[in-house]
Amino acid sequence: MTEKTAPQGTDIADLIVHLARMGQSCGHTEGTTPLTAAQWTALRYFARANRFSRTPSAFSEFHATTRGTASQTVKSLVSMGLLARQSHASDGRSTLIEVTEAGHAQLLRDPLRDLRCVLAALPDASRMALASALSQAVADLAKLRAAPIFGTCGDCNHLDSNASYCHCTQSLLTLPEMQSICVDFQPACTRNQT
Repeated sequence: MTEKTAPQGTDIADLIVHLARMGQSCGHTEGTTPLTAAQWTALRYFARANRFSRTPSAFSEFHATTRGTASQTVKSLVSMGLLARQSHASDGRSTLIEVTEAGHAQLLRDPLRDLRCVLAALPDASRMALASALSQAVADLAKLRAAPIFGTCGDCNHLDSNASYCHCTQSLLTLPEMQSICVDFQPACTRNQT
């Protein structure tokens, strides 16, 4: 009987990329406009981002791409009627992006729904271990590349959990905002290290 060895980093990285590509496929449904993987990522991002993070520049950081490429992706989704631009209330130079009703309808056909179901069906212990390992890998790679880490306000060092107050934006947060993606995220586990 041969002893099983732990998979190498190369094997795991290839599996993650393959899983991500499979999860993105089959994204066209009859009667809908086909979207690219980047467009799906943008639509998902703006649907999950908090009010401080729904900007093209924040999306470019999240998607690890140039601002020009991110702007073109946003522009294409605006022209399809899936996203809408709004002027920022306090900064006239900035634009906030909102998902339209048509965009929310499109998200109901998100090709990641099958992958989400497959992952949700994993045993709890496996799902927790996978989430923990992937979160650590994302944090380590972001640190290695000096890239931002995105996360939810509820898990952020900037949050005063007693008052649902964000010290970074100096704002009270609603429950949906605490579950939203934030560009200013700082992992809570670093509280004692800063």
